[in-house]
Amino acid sequence: MKLVKMPKRIENILKPTKAIENLLKPRLVEKIDATDKEFLELGIKLKEAVSKVFGRSLAIREVDTGSDNSPEIELINLIGPYYDVERFGITFVASPRHADILLVTGPVTRNMAIALKKTYDAMPGPKWVVALGDDACNGGIFKGSYAVLGGEGGVEMVLPVDVKIPGNPPAPKEILRGLLSLAEKIKNQ
Repeated sequence: MKLVKMPKRIENILKPTKAIENLLKPRLVEKIDATDKEFLELGIKLKEAVSKVFGRSLAIREVDTGSDNSPEIELINLIGPYYDVERFGITFVASPRHADILLVTGPVTRNMAIALKKTYDAMPGPKWVVALGDDACNGGIFKGSYAVLGGEGGVEMVLPVDVKIPGNPPAPKEILRGLLSLAEKIKNQ
């Protein structure tokens, strides 16, 4: 059996480069303070309001009726480990039959109008609707498009809206403020 020497160019390919060596070195990790005092205060107020108005928790069913997905990213941030909104008694549910609130993102496109109405009809009463983001509030960047209802596209074209949370996208704090204002509105009725 004869051993074959590896060509130089293949040897050079298999050698770790400086960039790879730097990736393999242990690094110091910057300590991040994950407590946002304003968000925590809002969350505590919301938890108290949710306890008084909804019982123990608030179940939200989110429906995307044609958004650009920026509000959904902020909603995912809300349920992620940094904001962890579930500690305040807020959960997102898959079925409208388990929901207290219908949270709508995006303008209502012609294709989603019937699905949105069916989702609303499937919710038990009393039920509330929240329009999240500029697109859901008034059509936003999609206003005047042939694809949205009536050229306007706001959720009010299909359903009665109780609270509008503007922004493109609204920050997690703004979403909590909107939910808190809804809870206060319900409590005062």
